[in-house]
Amino acid sequence: MKNGITMETHSVFMLMVAGQIESAEFPELDDIYCKFCFVHGQDWVVTSGIEEGISQVTRKSQDERQLFVWNFPLDITFKSTNPFGWPQIVISVYGPDIFGNDVVRGYGTVHIPLIPGHHRRRIPMFVPESSSLLQKFSSWLIGRRPEFVNPRVVAQGEGRDVTRVRSQGYVNVTFNIVTKNMKKLGYSVGSPKQIDGCDWING
Repeated sequence: MKNGITMETHSVFMLMVAGQIESAEFPELDDIYCKFCFVHGQDWVVTSGIEEGISQVTRKSQDERQLFVWNFPLDITFKSTNPFGWPQIVISVYGPDIFGNDVVRGYGTVHIPLIPGHHRRRIPMFVPESSSLLQKFSSWLIGRRPEFVNPRVVAQGEGRDVTRVRSQGYVNVTFNIVTKNMKKLGYSVGSPKQIDGCDWING
């Protein structure tokens, strides 16, 4: 049993992710909130932390930046036996339309950074579009705009090439990345990035 535990420990690597969904840029909107989830391959297992969540509603700042500030924390740890299916974070932004209906305002996704250290990502967001003017008008009229049944499809390639979308806004995310045992398993992802004068160790 002891040997089995030792072999399992040495055959997996760890990816520890902390950070924040800091803010969003949607100048034409007033009140929004976001949902997030992590998408990963079959060989990946979440060992601790939160895999999905929803933020508070925030209002656009009144200064020249016109930012929506969340500072919503991210904290999750993965383990895996191979890097295929490296985790991505999928973010969905929602807000009321002119009739007060809650509608999707943007989808976006980005891979978790490979290199240990501090990273900042500005994620471009998009919304699905109706396939015709008639559908677009009826969707606007009844307050049911096109959206994905499962936002996780944003992180997948299948069917995305035939989906009509429109770019809209950005979400700013920061990541603090720590890895363990990757070098022992023969994986090299580059040198650690420096954070506040300290090097984050790539195990």
